[in-house]
Amino acid sequence: MESPIGNSAYEAIELVGTSTKSWEEAVKTAMETADKKLTNMRIAEVVKLDTNLADGSVMEYRARVRLSFKHEVEPETL
Repeated sequence: MESPIGNSAYEAIELVGTSTKSWEEAVKTAMETADKKLTNMRIAEVVKLDTNLADGSVMEYRARVRLSFKHEVEPETL
């Protein structure tokens, strides 16, 4: 028996990834870390980019990523 359409719930969390190379690498770091613990990831939205500076130079790129993932819901037992 198939589960009915619409039997799902989503959760959204925010992660901050960092990199000494680029914002793209910072996003990748956040996603790779999340992938180790979460399943059914659906949407990743970059919500903020910033940097840590020292003596006028970029020391670290940071990307805040809002990630949503689906929770599976078991069909009701008949």
